[in-house]
Amino acid sequence: MMRIYFDNNASTKLDPEVQAVMADALGVFGNPSSIHTEGRRARRAVEEARDEVAKLIGARSGEVIFTSGGTEANAMALFGAAAGAGSRIVTSAVEHPSVRAPLAEISRRGVQVELIAPDPDGGLDPERFEREIRPGTALVSVMAANNEFGALYPVAKVARLARAAGALFHTDAVQAAGRMHVDVDAWGADLAAISAHKLHGPKGAGALYVRRGVTLTPLTPGGGQEKKLRGGTENTVGLVGFGAAARLARVRGVAEAGSIGVLRDRLEGAVLAATPGARVLGGRGPRLPNTSAILFPGVAGEALAIRLDLEGVAVSVGSACSSGTVHASPTLLALGLSPAEALSVVRFSLSRHSTGEEVDRVAALVPSIVAEARALSTAPLAPAPPG
Repeated sequence: MMRIYFDNNASTKLDPEVQAVMADALGVFGNPSSIHTEGRRARRAVEEARDEVAKLIGARSGEVIFTSGGTEANAMALFGAAAGAGSRIVTSAVEHPSVRAPLAEISRRGVQVELIAPDPDGGLDPERFEREIRPGTALVSVMAANNEFGALYPVAKVARLARAAGALFHTDAVQAAGRMHVDVDAWGADLAAISAHKLHGPKGAGALYVRRGVTLTPLTPGGGQEKKLRGGTENTVGLVGFGAAARLARVRGVAEAGSIGVLRDRLEGAVLAATPGARVLGGRGPRLPNTSAILFPGVAGEALAIRLDLEGVAVSVGSACSSGTVHASPTLLALGLSPAEALSVVRFSLSRHSTGEEVDRVAALVPSIVAEARALSTAPLAPAPPG
């Protein structure tokens, strides 16, 4: 059976060029902190990767701090920049859990965290932030692109508001990097998180952009690596892969985004035309070109995802699973969806490897599976046997 992978916002396939570069780097065994020849060779590999990541996001090489991924990068930014009790942080109600969870912990320490709600279509109005960002605000955090339904947010406008109030601005750019033009300097960001495995690089490698002059409290003190912000020997092979993936994303990104967007629109058009009641979340505003979150009223998204998987298609659902219990996504609830509606959302996220043949296959499968599920949910119960 041909497998179709439409869950690229969760993770992407390692690009063959990246894999080849990483295979070569397996022979770079020295510790990058060592001064001998083997150590200098490893250090050179790490710094070349840092240069490539910096170029991808419009940063200086010295402003890139390597981490294990986007979650650690967001935690490093938020815990490192958070002021003490009595200060304020302003963020949105649609942030990734890697932002929500640190901010929840920070709020327990006495910091006031203000959540800005999105509009019903998933957008964020800068005027709502302007009303909340005022002197005494230490940090403002707004993601560049939403991971669940792909909405793009006005980070440059919000960053200007933050700067005017004397606050730092952080953005979770994990879903944005490699899928749209990212320029942290032009945006006015002070802190930005990205991750390799979202742009066809390896898992276990990420980075935090820290604008020159911004001081953070180290999240992981130790041996002084990464400008004393993250102790521990660098993951040389993973970072080499990250650098290669960043270079490919920078070279190919704009052209790929256009072709991926055409496929995404083709998928949406076919599914909506053949599926009564289905609607796209965030479809009226700017979105990532690869992302489509579709609400199928009356159908459990988890059941649809399982059926699609049995047919060879990988997608994700608008819910979170913890300890075997499915919960409606807080992000989708923030859009004003009911819990039942949030649990009826399925996300399709494409990549550079997606094809028209795959799109047509999925577009043919989804309406029939939805119709079958709806028929089963409305079928009358069989009468109980006599006795």
